Amino acid sequence: MTDSVRVLGISGSPRRHGNTETLLDAVLEGTREAGADVEKIVLRSLAYTPCRGCNVCHKTGVCIIEDDLTEIFDKIAAADVLIIASPIYSMGITAETKGLIDRAQYLWARKFILKTLYFTTEQTRRHKGIFVSTAGLGWGNVFDAAFPAITAFFNTTGFEYWDNVIANDLDRYGGIAGHPTALAAGREKGREVVALIRKMQAREGTET
Repeated sequence: MTDSVRVLGISGSPRRHGNTETLLDAVLEGTREAGADVEKIVLRSLAYTPCRGCNVCHKTGVCIIEDDLTEIFDKIAAADVLIIASPIYSMGITAETKGLIDRAQYLWARKFILKTLYFTTEQTRRHKGIFVSTAGLGWGNVFDAAFPAITAFFNTTGFEYWDNVIANDLDRYGGIAGHPTALAAGREKGREVVALIRKMQAREGTET
């Protein structure tokens, strides 16, 4: 018998129910259809501050800031699938999303300075990260500046950067609802990642 698959979606858009959150919802809908336990967090609705750069966590492994993000990192640690969603603003991720990523510095400190946190290759492989994004521009490279920060966040939190669900040229399409394939592709990606996690759980169950 396989365990439940826990999916956490985090919307980093400052605009509620816009293109990116709608695409995130499509992916989450697919994960629900596949039987996952799903939670969505909207960063805009939280009260939190960005990293202060105090470097206290380099000595303690603990962030001195206690706010709404403190609990969010516990939820991230408990997830099997982590979906980070941010539209492209000025060729990069939003301030809301970057604030979340920078607050993971305490995890980075545990991994690389204090050496108290370690994710095995197998652990990381069992935890999948997906980046969801939209852009108005049709340029092929419009997402390129976002990928390094997302990669760093998944690496720091112990998730394999598994795939992207992205849609550009939305100015031409009149928004995500006018895109011919994005929402259906997002739902399919959600179903696919849950099926993959279940397959891995079943395989591990037969090996124990």
